[in-house]
Amino acid sequence: MLKRIFKTTFGLRDGEIHISFLMQLYIFLIITVLLIIKPNVNALFLSRLGSEQLPIGYILVAFIAVIVTYFYNKWVRRFSFRRVAIITLVFFGLSFLLLGLAIKLNFIKDWVLYVYYIGVSLFAVITTSQFWILANLVFNSREAKRLFGFIGAGAIAGGVFGGYLTSIIASKFGIEISIIVASVFLLLCIPIIQKIYKLKVNKLNMHMRAQRRSQDAKTNLPSYKVVAKSKHLTFLAIITGVGVIVAKLVDFQFSDIAHNTITDSDELASFFGFWFSTFNLLALGLQLFLTNKILSKLGVSSTLLILPLGIAFGSLLFLIFPELWVLVIIKGIDGSFKQSLNKAAFELSIIPIPFTIKNQAKSFIDVAVDSIATGLAGLMLIFIVKRFNLSSIYITVIILLLVFLWIILIYKLRETYFHSFRLNIQRNLATTSNQKISRKNKSVDLKRIILKSDNEIEILTVLDRLSAYKIKSLKTEITNLLHHPSYRVKVKAIQQLYSYDKGASLSDIEPLIHSSNAEVSHAALAYVLEYSQSSQQSFFEEYLNHHNKTIASAALLCLAEEIGDNKSLDLKFHLKHRIETNYRKALTLDDNLYKEDIAKLMLTIAHARYEKYYSYININLIHDNPYIVKHAIKAAGITADDMFAKPLIHFISDKTYRKQAIKALREYSSKITDTLLKLSLNDEINTNAQRHIPLLIRSFKNQQSVKILTRFLKNKDVFTRLEAAKALIKLKSKQENLYFNKRRFKKEIFREYKYAKQTVDALSSMQNIIHLNAESKINTDETREIEIAREAIVKLLEEQLNTSLKCIFKLLGILYDEADIEVSYSGLISDVKEAKINALEFLDNLLQSQIKTQILPLIEYYSIEAESQTQNNELSINILAEPKLIEMLFSSRSKRMKLELLYLIRLLKDKSYIRLVQKQTIKTSKEVRIFATDTASILLDNF
Repeated sequence: MLKRIFKTTFGLRDGEIHISFLMQLYIFLIITVLLIIKPNVNALFLSRLGSEQLPIGYILVAFIAVIVTYFYNKWVRRFSFRRVAIITLVFFGLSFLLLGLAIKLNFIKDWVLYVYYIGVSLFAVITTSQFWILANLVFNSREAKRLFGFIGAGAIAGGVFGGYLTSIIASKFGIEISIIVASVFLLLCIPIIQKIYKLKVNKLNMHMRAQRRSQDAKTNLPSYKVVAKSKHLTFLAIITGVGVIVAKLVDFQFSDIAHNTITDSDELASFFGFWFSTFNLLALGLQLFLTNKILSKLGVSSTLLILPLGIAFGSLLFLIFPELWVLVIIKGIDGSFKQSLNKAAFELSIIPIPFTIKNQAKSFIDVAVDSIATGLAGLMLIFIVKRFNLSSIYITVIILLLVFLWIILIYKLRETYFHSFRLNIQRNLATTSNQKISRKNKSVDLKRIILKSDNEIEILTVLDRLSAYKIKSLKTEITNLLHHPSYRVKVKAIQQLYSYDKGASLSDIEPLIHSSNAEVSHAALAYVLEYSQSSQQSFFEEYLNHHNKTIASAALLCLAEEIGDNKSLDLKFHLKHRIETNYRKALTLDDNLYKEDIAKLMLTIAHARYEKYYSYININLIHDNPYIVKHAIKAAGITADDMFAKPLIHFISDKTYRKQAIKALREYSSKITDTLLKLSLNDEINTNAQRHIPLLIRSFKNQQSVKILTRFLKNKDVFTRLEAAKALIKLKSKQENLYFNKRRFKKEIFREYKYAKQTVDALSSMQNIIHLNAESKINTDETREIEIAREAIVKLLEEQLNTSLKCIFKLLGILYDEADIEVSYSGLISDVKEAKINALEFLDNLLQSQIKTQILPLIEYYSIEAESQTQNNELSINILAEPKLIEMLFSSRSKRMKLELLYLIRLLKDKSYIRLVQKQTIKTSKEVRIFATDTASILLDNF
């Protein structure tokens, strides 16, 4: 019962409760010790030396901290983290025990107070830094996001307990007893560290431990250089420094007024203890009930803004009401927010840094930067505030200026935070930009090698890709292809040479006019017509009546192509009469022997827009010779006539003719899009054809394309939706002038999320059904067939889930930076768990709260939870009975799933499905209607 309460209230999952409580106890004891030691040492310091000595204490802390940091980082590089942490605890524990004894023996000198004032400051930053470094080693980024709030509550609880305990013990037994108690508490942390290592750190597999400890090679650079090399760490260091200076200025105001008001040292210690505990009590409430929610809603960067904005509000209030109660509010904001919201956000902001760098850099930031900032605060108080005898009002103005700088730095940190996550994901995937650059530099050389080879398919592929470019360095290789044995290569080479200087290759191409291949002859004639010095009239007079029939028919095709620009040519050379003559001859020819002549005739009819003979093109669309069909498709596209639109669309489903059909439909321009959409919504287009239609629509590159593709996102076939999403993101990246309604695409993301969530439910339900039936141990041929049918549905659901997630990420690429979404997706689908975890955390901070709340649990389930088959994810899985499951899938899935379901129903022979099957005989695709009718008959026959 208690375990369930903790899991639901604080987000703890199976296997995390024990280690989380140990970590919480560890930080609880550290902060308890701090809140016992700090008020007592501060009270002794102020009572014996006065508040005017505080700035000197700040400066000494900074000076000593730099020295300590230098040696500390040497120890960190030389010894294991566990050994360093334990030695630190032993050193401070024994030191505090000596302090208690010194007070008891009344051996308190001024220099002893300075030593312990500095020691307490170093203890606070070193031990808490070590705790958070250990937390980063024990938990990955996703676990940290959930657990740091709960674990951090231990720190605040320690503050509350330690503060109130100090008030009680100091007032009744004296401060020396409370300090001795603190030293005992501190030494109790040692067995806790040992237990944490035994439970979690030592059990991390070698691969994960290596990634968390040393994603980068261990550096021997000094800590300040490690920080300076990273913009992210640099901003974190500066933010830490500014925050500490502001905190010290606030603390000085609070301590100065408190000292002037309360003169008795014991009363002053009780006063500090009470307020420190009260502030921590507020922080505990924030930490337990608000920190995780605020972090989830606002993200790391925005959460970091809450503390400086709170201090700014309090400081502005103090300018209006310069009274003690306002300073208590400011100190309360600093004390409560700093240890709850700000602390959790700060520790999460350093997560993307590799562990080895983090260990060294965080120690530097937490110890050296914190202490140097403390020293700078002391210098400001000595040389500015004290020297000019400035009142608290002026200190408040300085605080406001520093807060303004603090806020600017947080905005800068946001960019570097995302960049660090990108690098971390790429580092985990072992990808480097150098590899990409290398590939890019080698691409032209690789093309040159291919163009010089004998591989026809590779050469044609390269020439197709070069069609949009003019790479001058490849001109020689392309010209040499005019002598290639393949006629396809020759034709492509001639087409590519149009991209170079006008007529540069005329002398090389003219001999190809006499080629025995009709396509080569036509391509050569078209090039010569374009760039020859002779007139159009002399050209056609020479070639239209050429004795070589191949050349003559190729010239006739060139004439038809020219008619669009020069109608007088039609009358001069009697184009229609020549077409009619060739048409009558074609009717007597053997199609297979004279297929090239038939192909040229259809293209000539199309270019001439001679509607009288469009029927000839239409007939050849169903010819049994693929060569003739391909040219009939090409001719139909050239006409862009409505009569060919539907046949061409159906050709897209046939792999043999798909490429030609898509090219042909592009000739229709965007006027074809409405027809495509209508046929798609009415389920009149083959599923395979539908999936290639978005590529066609994208090629029109206009606002209408965006509109139609967006409507394709409602298609029942998830694979079609994915292709539509891909086409949309390509349009967005290539056509900056197009408008994309982000509010509309948010709705489409939510729609796709519902589909993916439904798929998860269906997948879990079907797997549960298979598992339950396997337990029954009934094993017959009939049950095995049913099991195979169910497993086929599971396989299809898995495929649909993968595709739906891809679609969601493509749509996210429209709303957010495409590169960020791509790197996140790469991390999620990788086999490296750390890359998946970092990608999830990156998305958690990148996505807006409304999208994130719904999408992220699904993505986490898909990428991590489904693998481990745990039920810890926030995604609520609905397990459905088989009848409800089948009904749901019939209502929301495309043809392929419906056919699988109908087959399963046939095997189940359950008459309760008859009504559901009969529904599939109307308003569905032809294949589903036929199969549903047969299935209904079988069910009725059985009963």
